[in-house]
Amino acid sequence: MTALSFELPDGSTRIATVERLLNAGYAGRSQEDVAAHVAELAELGVPAPSAVPALYPVSPYLARQTDRVDAQHGRTSGEAEWALVVDDGGDLLLTAACDHTDRELEVHGVAWSKNAGPDVLARRAWRLEDVRPRIDGLTLRAWVAHGGEETLIQDGTLADLLTPDYWVEVLRERGELLPGTVLISGTIPMAEGVDQFAEGWRVELGDPATGDAIRLGYRVAAMPQPIG
Repeated sequence: MTALSFELPDGSTRIATVERLLNAGYAGRSQEDVAAHVAELAELGVPAPSAVPALYPVSPYLARQTDRVDAQHGRTSGEAEWALVVDDGGDLLLTAACDHTDRELEVHGVAWSKNAGPDVLARRAWRLEDVRPRIDGLTLRAWVAHGGEETLIQDGTLADLLTPDYWVEVLRERGELLPGTVLISGTIPMAEGVDQFAEGWRVELGDPATGDAIRLGYRVAAMPQPIG
C-alpha cells in the first residue's frame, strides 16, 4: 500500500494509507467551464463524456508524493487540482494535487489514461473543517516549465469546481468515505496558447485569508526508448 504523509499547519503529521483513489472529471460548477474543458480535450481527440460529473477509479499505488514523473512520450501533461484525503484516523484533509495524464491514451479511454500516470500530491495539507468557511475563496494555480521559463497555465478558485463537501456526500453514499480514500477534484480550464506538454509542472493551492499556500512541483523525465 502507498502511505502518504502530510504536515499540517500546527506541525503535526497525518498519514493516509491509500486504499482507494478516485479522479473526478468534468467537475466544474459552471456548465460553461465544463463545456470549455470538454472542448479542450476534444482538440486532443478525446470524446465527450456520457455523464457529468464523471468519477474514475484509479489504481491506489498511483497516488504519489514525488518531484519527478517519468513519461513514455512527449504528450503527457498535468492538471491543477485539489485532493480530498481521508487520513488513517478518519479526518478529512485538503491538499494540492496534479493529475498527470497520458493524452495519447486519453483519446482511447479517459479511465485508461488516468491509470497511465500518477496523481501527484503535495506534502502539506489543511484540515477541511479549518478552511470550509472560506472554501470558495481558496485559489488554484498551475505553471508549466519550458526551457527553464515558467508560464501560468491555470488560474482560478475553488468556486470554479464542485465543492469538497459535494464529494464528501458522494463518497458517503457510495460507502467510500473511509480511511485511505483519496479523491482528486477535476480541474479548471487551461489558458489558451500555452503548451501543456511541458518539462515540469507546479501547482499551488492558496488561502488568501491567511497567506498560507500548499505547493507541489515536479519535472517530467523522458523514459528510455523501449527495445523490441
